[in-house]
Amino acid sequence: MTGAERPSPEALLRQAAQEGRGRLKIFLGAAPGVGKTFEMLSEGAERRRAGVDVVIGVVETHGRAETEALTRGQEIVPRRAAAYEGHAIDEMDLDAILARAPRLVLVDELAHTNAPGSRHAKRYQDVEELLAAGIHVYSTINIQHLESLNDVVASFTRVRVRETVPDGVLEQAEIEVVDIPPDELIQRLKDGKVYLPHEATRALSHFFSKSNLSALRELALRRAAQAVDAQMLEHVRAIGIGGTWAGSDRIVVAINELPGADGLVRAAKRVADGLHAPWTAVFIETPRTLHFTEEEHRRLAAAMTLATQLGAVVATVPAASVIEGIRDFVAHARATQLVVGKSRRPRWFEFLHGSVVDALIRGTSGVTVHVLPMAGPAKTRGPRGHGVHGGAGAASGRGSIAGYAITVAMIAAVTGIASALFHVLNLGNVALLYLLPVMAAASLYGLRTGLFAGLVCSLAYNFFFLPPVGTFSVNNPENVVSIFVLLGVAIATSQLTSRVRAQADLASASARTNATLAGFLRQLSSVNDPSEAARMICDDIARVFDVQTVLLVTGTGTGVTVQAASNPAYRLDTMDLAAANWAFDTGTVAGKGSGTLAASEWLFTPLQAGGRTLAVIGVARADAGDPVRADQLPLLTSLIDQSALVLERLRLETEMRDVEAVRTRDRLRAALLSSVSHDFRTPLTAVIAAADQLDHGATPEVIAVIRTEAMRLNRFVGNLLDMARVEAGALKLNVDATDLSDAVAGASHDARRALEGHDLQLDVPPDLPLVRVDAQLLHHCLLNLLDNAGRYGDPGTPIRIEGRHLYGQIRLSIVDRGPGLPPGREAEVFETFRRLEGSDRAIGGTGLGLAIVKAFAEAMGMTVEAGNRDDGPGAAFTLVFPGELIVRGAALERVI
Repeated sequence: MTGAERPSPEALLRQAAQEGRGRLKIFLGAAPGVGKTFEMLSEGAERRRAGVDVVIGVVETHGRAETEALTRGQEIVPRRAAAYEGHAIDEMDLDAILARAPRLVLVDELAHTNAPGSRHAKRYQDVEELLAAGIHVYSTINIQHLESLNDVVASFTRVRVRETVPDGVLEQAEIEVVDIPPDELIQRLKDGKVYLPHEATRALSHFFSKSNLSALRELALRRAAQAVDAQMLEHVRAIGIGGTWAGSDRIVVAINELPGADGLVRAAKRVADGLHAPWTAVFIETPRTLHFTEEEHRRLAAAMTLATQLGAVVATVPAASVIEGIRDFVAHARATQLVVGKSRRPRWFEFLHGSVVDALIRGTSGVTVHVLPMAGPAKTRGPRGHGVHGGAGAASGRGSIAGYAITVAMIAAVTGIASALFHVLNLGNVALLYLLPVMAAASLYGLRTGLFAGLVCSLAYNFFFLPPVGTFSVNNPENVVSIFVLLGVAIATSQLTSRVRAQADLASASARTNATLAGFLRQLSSVNDPSEAARMICDDIARVFDVQTVLLVTGTGTGVTVQAASNPAYRLDTMDLAAANWAFDTGTVAGKGSGTLAASEWLFTPLQAGGRTLAVIGVARADAGDPVRADQLPLLTSLIDQSALVLERLRLETEMRDVEAVRTRDRLRAALLSSVSHDFRTPLTAVIAAADQLDHGATPEVIAVIRTEAMRLNRFVGNLLDMARVEAGALKLNVDATDLSDAVAGASHDARRALEGHDLQLDVPPDLPLVRVDAQLLHHCLLNLLDNAGRYGDPGTPIRIEGRHLYGQIRLSIVDRGPGLPPGREAEVFETFRRLEGSDRAIGGTGLGLAIVKAFAEAMGMTVEAGNRDDGPGAAFTLVFPGELIVRGAALERVI
């Protein structure tokens, strides 16, 4: 079997790793409203009818009736309540789904960010855990949420999407594109099938323009095609099918160390852009690479850097010759087009050594070969394969004078030994002895020295042992055949030995690289301190490449700061820091040898993992030379990738420790609240009962004080219990149509003691529509807001309750005249245990009342706002009842 027809071990291993895992199917859309959730639910229902165990993990219908209808009759795993800054957030219950263990689970909005305190920060990480448990997952995503396309989408939509998923999630999934024409989507938006009418109008003038939707549609279709193409290639490699499988174009450009290599890269970029195809820049590393001059290394590094900047995947492939390396790489990549350069050569050179371009055209069937002339003449050094692609051929140069001298000495020694043993040896055995210096010369000094040894051995054999001895003439025709056979065997032996030596050199270099990577990772895997890991990264890279190294991370200010350095005497000037900040902010290479801020003496490379830049590592040479040679770039890239993974692991471990600390604190706080509440409930009940019994034997003032303070403590305890219920997710709703006039009147009556000294003004129209809320929770909200107004309003000032029905909402406000709220800090009053003192008066309270108002309001689907009055000093707190809670036609029925 040829290399292209042999199953790929790596692909087989990747397939084996998928055994026992669930399969992910993603419904990919160009924009919201194309019907991804509808299609996912429809297919889930179809699978359920086919007997598959299907549950809904989380689905966001956004109020669309057609989508909600599809959820009926399907099993829905209840969501878990997550508390965040006083908010009650419903999240997918990952543990409940794992315990339920369905065959298929439907998970909407893959790019969703989970509430703080969740096991995973992102929903796609929850999906990864479900897949690892063997559960199949259907999910949805829009193309703008893909990490690699985030900047592209923002460039024409002017909208930066903050929630993204790594490209690898899409590449491992089966993809179904859900697509409708832009005009149809715009009409759906106008009909209110995507957003509410007032939101739809704004969306049509911004994100949902026809030009934006057309561009997003193209991106979705093209990205899906790329993912399908990658999966197809993975499959054919795993089963060992030959051929290019040109479902889409794949381009490879062979770069070299010659002048004009940058032109090859730009030409390949133009071809890739014209075909909208992925492309790879490959350099074939052969033994001749070791003999490159500094100028050749510099040109090669510039070409590889340019390819990276233009969006190519850059690869360095070791091989015995350029032709073999390019053929094997093109076959492995299943490339459909190859871009190579052809330098100007003398005709005699091509006649003797042949043409690399001609050999590639003959040896790469089914591949379109683009041949570009190279700028400037090429050095005609080395045999076939030299010059055009740098790193060609099996020889390692012209050989050295010392090598030739030692070879002559070995031949002289063999000649002496053969002369001493000639009386016991025949001519055939003597000829065999001359093969020894040929093999030794080819093995030690390369092909050319081996060929030289073969020629000299033939001459020595003829001169010293073939009659007439002492001359180069040959009388016996059989001896002529012996000479040519010896010369042919010597040439063949030299070539084979040189090839073996080249392969041994490549294997040795590969082994050194692997040993370096293994040792580097082994040392870092045992480190648990980020600072220590940064120091080890700098020291190891500095030792391997003989450079100065510095590692920078984001600081508390606006730029990056140094965390570790290999040399305490490092120096970073303004240009260096600018390059480091650019590399960190953009995630691209900057500094010396790159295309950005090249005046810097340092080359800065970002360390990226998990879709973010974790740090920047800079390298520089003390002699101000190029930081890293081109042939060292693959090893440096591998070390940087391993470093990024280690730093990401340490970051995640730190986050997990922080999350566990938050969970422990929350458990302790909930236990404390519950304990304190129950401990206070019993004595407070006794105090209230005793106060009632004192009506016959104490002054009214004392009784009033006892009763007032007892009721106040009882209210505090009630707040503690309510907060414990909210945080435990044990809040039960009893929703019914409620008259706001009655609710306000009842709360005003119960809060009369808290409002003593204030004139309560009610401005709630009796014809306000009914609202669907929990009357008891609404009563608690009003009591806490009135108590807050009574405590913070200036004595003797009025407190007003006003209700308005405007713009499809009902707004119920409680307004006082007091010190008001500190500007810019209005939202902080709803935080648990937070009190914002607005005057120099000592005002008691637990800081729970307003937090409970916010939690209760959000549980009922309402919102609460805090602000200052527009007509003078004082605060205003507003309960907002959205249109979904208003009972339609209720006001008309009451009038009738």
